[in-house]
Amino acid sequence: GRKRSGGGREGRSHDAGLFSSLPLQLFSIVIFGCIANEGYINRPNEVEEYCIFNRNQNACNYGVFMGSMAFLCCVAFLALDVYFPQISSVKDRKKAVLADIGISAFWSFMWFVGFCFLANQWQVSKQEDNPLREGGDAARAAITFSFFSIFTWVGQSFLAFQRYKLGADSALFSHEYTDPSQDAAGAPYTSFGGDDLESPGGGGGQTNSDGPFDGSGGYQRQDY
Repeated sequence: GRKRSGGGREGRSHDAGLFSSLPLQLFSIVIFGCIANEGYINRPNEVEEYCIFNRNQNACNYGVFMGSMAFLCCVAFLALDVYFPQISSVKDRKKAVLADIGISAFWSFMWFVGFCFLANQWQVSKQEDNPLREGGDAARAAITFSFFSIFTWVGQSFLAFQRYKLGADSALFSHEYTDPSQDAAGAPYTSFGGDDLESPGGGGGQTNSDGPFDGSGGYQRQDY
């Protein structure tokens, strides 16, 4: 017979993917906003602004780039989660899930690097470069949410791996995969006993009584 997919479990995995991407978008927006709005300061006697992280422009550029690209990546995966149930090709389904696993693991590593980079540059920043202590809360918020982003992307990668295992177990990646709603409708009807009741000697043990009875079957007539 045809294999049925775990429709309910698959639906729950899509819902988990949708909700798990929301913290990723929020964290990336916070990091981008903190550095872009309050990540550049200057001394009272200076006009040009420098990065708040030890005046290292690369630190601010890294944070802004990572925040904006992570947000766009989250939006792309959110659209993929919505479109995923409509993908009928087995190869495309596998590629989508494997891409989710690989890219989520990549972003986990990139946010780990970003957290270490920003934390190190903030630690070695000189107080005389920011005598008014402007933007300190924004810098600490960017570092904190960079740390949180590591684990949220690891969680996203884990959920994608769980979806891959679920797809392998529920025939989601099998060539015999069929829509559960169409599986029952397309199944052929068979009789309860499995045999044709009208056929001679079939199943019910009934004989054909349409012809005349001639008494040749061994039955002897008795007169009363």
